[in-house]
Amino acid sequence: MKLKKHHKLVIAADGSAASGKTTGAKLIAKKYGMKFLSSGLLYRYASYQLLKFEPKNEVFFLKKKFNKLKLSQLINKKFHSPEISEHTSIIAKQKKIRNVLKIFQKKFAKKHNKVVIEGRDIQTVILPNADIKFFFKCSLNVAARRRFKELKKRNKNIKLMDVKKAMRIRDYLDKKRKISPLIQSKKCCNCAVRQNKY
Repeated sequence: MKLKKHHKLVIAADGSAASGKTTGAKLIAKKYGMKFLSSGLLYRYASYQLLKFEPKNEVFFLKKKFNKLKLSQLINKKFHSPEISEHTSIIAKQKKIRNVLKIFQKKFAKKHNKVVIEGRDIQTVILPNADIKFFFKCSLNVAARRRFKELKKRNKNIKLMDVKKAMRIRDYLDKKRKISPLIQSKKCCNCAVRQNKY
């Protein structure tokens, strides 16, 4: 498939933690020269900033942060700690905070002609009219081992049990939250479900 510069193409990729959605979305973006954005990293960035600075007005604080945010700022090893993962699920349930990130993601999609955004509510809330939608699935045991291998490189003292627990909590909270829960789009005829076994 060859994409012309002036053609608009929007791809949404959703799925549970460590299900392979980020890897898959990055590969697609690289192959077709598309802009890539990780919704999960945006929330982890927000969580990190809130825990670090403890602002009185979290929404106002995040609005200022995201107005100046550059994608290079999302590359931080500390964003993937179990503490950040658990806190991320907590703030993800707050409508006002979600709206701040929602605005950022929608602006990103409009700014570029060819975009791949991955997360947990991309195909249902952020990009409901995306041209192509993917939904990635993976068992908790496999996902936990994959995430553990990633985190082990940064923290030798981390335990698989703690990683698995944090992921179980986050997936449960994301699926059960009332605002933008983690679900597969029912209206999408282009959804692809992938079961990772590695």
